[in-house]
Amino acid sequence: MDLTGLTLRVAAARPHVLLAAVPGGTAVRLAAERLLRARDWPRASTPAQADLLLVAGPDLPELRTPLERLWRDMPAPRARVHARTADEVEDALNAGRALLGPPAVRPASATPPADAGGHREGDHGARERHEGDDQTPGHDGHGDHGGHGGHGGHGGGQTEMPGGLPMAGQGADRDGLTLDQLHVPLGPFLADWPAGLTVRLVLQGDVVQRVDVDEPARPSDDAAAEAFWVQPWLRAASGEPVPVGEAVRRRAAAHLDSLGRLLAVAGWPAEAVRARRLRDDLLSGAPRAAVAPRLERFTRRVGRSRTLAWLTRGIGVVTAQKAREAGVGGPAARAGGDVTSRYRQWLADIRHDLPRLEDPAPLDVAVEDSPRGPWSADHPPSAALIALLPRLLEGAELAAARLVVASLDPDPDELVSRGVVEVARG
Repeated sequence: MDLTGLTLRVAAARPHVLLAAVPGGTAVRLAAERLLRARDWPRASTPAQADLLLVAGPDLPELRTPLERLWRDMPAPRARVHARTADEVEDALNAGRALLGPPAVRPASATPPADAGGHREGDHGARERHEGDDQTPGHDGHGDHGGHGGHGGHGGGQTEMPGGLPMAGQGADRDGLTLDQLHVPLGPFLADWPAGLTVRLVLQGDVVQRVDVDEPARPSDDAAAEAFWVQPWLRAASGEPVPVGEAVRRRAAAHLDSLGRLLAVAGWPAEAVRARRLRDDLLSGAPRAAVAPRLERFTRRVGRSRTLAWLTRGIGVVTAQKAREAGVGGPAARAGGDVTSRYRQWLADIRHDLPRLEDPAPLDVAVEDSPRGPWSADHPPSAALIALLPRLLEGAELAAARLVVASLDPDPDELVSRGVVEVARG
């Protein structure tokens, strides 16, 4: 039996795709998620599960090294492609599937276009798949009840030590005992994680002792990095007339995108998929009458979930006053509480925006907040959310860290897009 050919044919028929989104690549990520769902191609949450690596977004030189580490952690047979724009996603996925096919049957057209950046490796081994299909929060199919520590491990292929973790040192804990210190990076490429963000933790036991956040990687001068979620605000600020309905539709879709991440991290994949389907319907311009009943059912179901509230209660607490003192506005400041309060605030904001999806009035950026707070190119709201992370993570348990980040969901695109960077440079 030709095991190599069989393995390649199985991988090529329905490849498991690891999606690595970079800052400025949100539109590409969204296009990839829609197409993968339409094709019923499984999403891989770790390199070990993946056949195909799809890099989504502009070329960021600072992220080439962690991307190479991610690629090295994928077992063969494997393929890698790069879509820099949303229009390139379909060709890149087709090229990736062709690259995974057996060489003897691969057509000449399997050679990827220049922008796909594809290459392939193969071996003689098949690998086992584990797909989680539990429909309740806290059981995400990765053996991590609560979902906080799963979904891609810690470093997204960054760590160098045997077993995937760095060597532990020693330090005194808060009780004066000497415990091992472990340095654990989260990001820049994790499933359901802000694109390109790297948070470096120092742990003693399972408690976070210190947190450092890397500066977001910035594109080269010729790379097209766009802040997708705040496009209506950027256009309105430049003098272009933008309807309020377009802005609140984009804001509601951004909240659904954030909820999809949080629900996936919390281990409720069915509702994460529903959030993303609703997000895509809003972005495609679906009329209010078509989406309102489904959005109301979704917000009611998630908002009333006792299990989700129990999993997230008391984690990452920040009062409204402290949030505002830190420069944070928008939903995180209005929520004034823990992870539970923040996701419920997103739900409340979506319900508030529903009647306004088709409002033709002109957008006033001083009145309508962008998804993560009052918009300012000089002080993007996500910069304050990122700066808040160390305060919320220090002293927390490692299992809670992913949920805290997901409940703030800062958008690195805001810090690296062309319009914002030009303002920052003056």
